[in-house]
Amino acid sequence: MLKLRDVTHIYPNGTKALDNVTLSIPKGMFGLLGPNGAGKSTLMRTVATLQTPTQGEIRFGDIDILQDPETLRERLGYLPQDFGVYPRVSAYDMLDHMAVLKGIASKADRKVTVETLLNQTNLWDVRKKAIAGFSGGMRQRFGIAQALIGNPELIIVDEPTAGLDPEERNRFLNLLAEIGENVVIILSTHIVEDVADLCPQMAVIADGSIRLEGAPLELIGKTKGTIWSKTIKREELDDYRAKYGVISTRLFAGSTIINILAPADPGDGFAAVEGGLEDVYFSVLSETRRTAPQAA
Repeated sequence: MLKLRDVTHIYPNGTKALDNVTLSIPKGMFGLLGPNGAGKSTLMRTVATLQTPTQGEIRFGDIDILQDPETLRERLGYLPQDFGVYPRVSAYDMLDHMAVLKGIASKADRKVTVETLLNQTNLWDVRKKAIAGFSGGMRQRFGIAQALIGNPELIIVDEPTAGLDPEERNRFLNLLAEIGENVVIILSTHIVEDVADLCPQMAVIADGSIRLEGAPLELIGKTKGTIWSKTIKREELDDYRAKYGVISTRLFAGSTIINILAPADPGDGFAAVEGGLEDVYFSVLSETRRTAPQAA
């Protein structure tokens, strides 16, 4: 289990990117959901030992990550939001090189490792192709292949499906699901569907703080009877925002559908709807914005 306690990070310019983050993350897929700029990548880099927090404690099993980062790195697989490779090198040769860096000295052991990973990530047929010629989805599958070198016990993937088409996204998520049964996998994303489809446990981060955590189905269940929907004219949106707690809007056939959060029937033509994880997420973000200190 990965445990974070009161993890805070303040950059030299005074920006507080993390604010007393406390989490317990068990084996399996764990979704860290938040908008861009919420602190997700800062938290992932911190857990991956790429930066040291201003304060706090992080432990993975019996490892104190802040005191003993090298031991954690031996058990870590990391796919950052942007990762660089030598673009003209083939997938096979690049994985072999990375296996050397990971400490797999035996050529025979590397051969088994590389070939297994290429097959597992469905890249065997393009193993001799330069990575520069890979599609976005192929690059992400290569990224998870390099993250799996050495059979890591903790895997961090940061915004892995951003920019993928639906077919590649499904292929990538299915791959993560297969891997995630016996290890800790943190899926950091702003895409609600990624968490809803994969993660039995999740947390929402906004403005550097954990705003909500739990099982997605339980969190959705708590919204029962509180989500209301109505179709309005687009020019009426500002008036409805001023009057109700609008948590989300979407266009449909030239009109605007709004969802609001209310403990009881608000009347005014609203109809009760079954909430989903998107409504949970938008509710948290709406509350965060509402209670944020106003700039002077």
